[in-house]
Amino acid sequence: MEMFDHSQIDFTVKKAALFYDNQAYSPSFGDRMEGLSYGIGMLLKREDTNEPIAIVTNGYTPVQYMDIVGKVEEALELSGLDMTDAEFQTNVFNNGSQLELRAKFPAHALTVDKGDKVIPTLVGRTSHDGTWANNFMMGAWRNFCWNLLVSGSKYAYMYGKHTKGFNVVSFAQKVRNAGEYISGEGLQEMQGWYNKEVSRGQVINLFSNTLAKHRDNVSRKNKPNQVMLSNLMKVWDEENRHIHGRSHYEAYAQRTTGSLWTAYNAATYWSSHVKPRKDSSPHNVMVTREDKVRKMLHSPEWLALAA
Repeated sequence: MEMFDHSQIDFTVKKAALFYDNQAYSPSFGDRMEGLSYGIGMLLKREDTNEPIAIVTNGYTPVQYMDIVGKVEEALELSGLDMTDAEFQTNVFNNGSQLELRAKFPAHALTVDKGDKVIPTLVGRTSHDGTWANNFMMGAWRNFCWNLLVSGSKYAYMYGKHTKGFNVVSFAQKVRNAGEYISGEGLQEMQGWYNKEVSRGQVINLFSNTLAKHRDNVSRKNKPNQVMLSNLMKVWDEENRHIHGRSHYEAYAQRTTGSLWTAYNAATYWSSHVKPRKDSSPHNVMVTREDKVRKMLHSPEWLALAA
């Protein structure tokens, strides 16, 4: 389903060699315009107009706007959000070097914080010239500043240095979580999670006794899987930084407290973010992980925190 204005992003970019004016040129010496080593850099240009957009490294892999927008639209379709009267805005800046997407969902208008009504909005930015990282956020904004300092409530985010790493399933799960929050399905309960402050130690204990718990064959006791626990806590730290903090304007792992909402989002990110392996099907692994998340929500550790 096409949601955003594809006509504005109907172009591709490619890398090309950089050349310089060789002042020492003579007819017997060689060409005056000589190519620079790829190790110095390469030109990124639009293929439709041949206009330059940026200077990039040789290792840079261009990802076309049409590809990333298609993935965002796919994620929104999977989210289950009510698209009635939804508004979609596509903004292209600086000759195509930057892209901003905005989507409003009036069917899910709600009241938050001080009692004012807000419309849930998705804001996404990406770029070809490196000025914007791949950054998509879903929230209920009263206003949204250019530098990402927001006033309102942020429910989901997806951040990465490059669009190539955009995971449709993971982002769809994040948006689905936000959609359930704002649609009234479990609204009161999820709002309680959002406002419930928990310490890092409490979340470590939660994950240690639920998602990361495993049976140690040496001691024959239940112990947390340290690798899994570390990954879960890394996601939780990132969720706190982006949802309750100042996004990438705040240094990583600066917060010792967060919320049950970010713990829930860390758990659902883990359940939906499955890397392909030779010995298992990602689909089957996701089903198993989703079942573990459901069990976590009924565990004594979770119920004690949510009380």
